[in-house]
Amino acid sequence: MTNTEPLWSRWPASALLGHRKIWAMVRHDGHLVSPSMVLRITADEGLLLHADYQKQRRELTEQRKADFAAPPTGLNQVWQFDFSEYETTGGGSWRVAGVADYYSTYEFGWHWSPTANQHDAIAGVERALAEAEAMLGGGSLVDHLTDPTTGVIFPITLVTDNGGPFRSFRFEHIITAHPELRHVGTRVRTPGQNGVRDRAFQSLKYERGS
Repeated sequence: MTNTEPLWSRWPASALLGHRKIWAMVRHDGHLVSPSMVLRITADEGLLLHADYQKQRRELTEQRKADFAAPPTGLNQVWQFDFSEYETTGGGSWRVAGVADYYSTYEFGWHWSPTANQHDAIAGVERALAEAEAMLGGGSLVDHLTDPTTGVIFPITLVTDNGGPFRSFRFEHIITAHPELRHVGTRVRTPGQNGVRDRAFQSLKYERGS
C-alpha cells in the first residue's frame, strides 16, 4: 500500500472527503484495497475527522458571532451593548440602553429614556464605566486593564450593532476618549453576534414585566 502514499499529497483536502470516497478514488487509480484498509491508513496518517467535528464547527461559529478572536476568560474583556423597548401598562414606551459583560452576563445597570439616540448611547456607556470602576474597589479601570510589566492597555471590546447612535461622531469621540474601550460593530444582518445582550433583555422583560 506504500505506492498509494503520493495520493495524500495530490489531495490536500482528503481529510474532508471521508475514507469511503478516498477508497473509491484509490480503486479508480487501480489499487486493489478494501475500505477497512483505507480507513486504517487514513487514521494512521491523521486524515480522519474526529467524531465531534461538527460539534467543534458549531462551537467555532458561536465564537465568531461574538466578533472577537478568542473567547474571554474573565470579566471586563468583552461587553455587549444595545437598546431595547419596553411598553408600559398605560400604553407608553421607554427605551433602555444596557451594557452586559459577555463572560459573566453581569448587567451594568440601565439608562432609561423615551429616546434611543446618540446621547442615550453615551449615557449607557458612561454608566457601565462608572459601575465597573466602582466594583474594582479602588484604582481606575484603565489601571486594571494595564499590564504592569509592559504598560500595555488591553481595552474592553464593546460590541454593538451598526445603528445610527453607535455610528455617530459623538459616540465615537467618547470611545476615543476612553483608552479602556475598543468599539466593534457586528456584521450586517447578524443579530446573533450580540446574543448575550439580547438574551439578557429578554430575561429582564420576563422577570420584571413589560
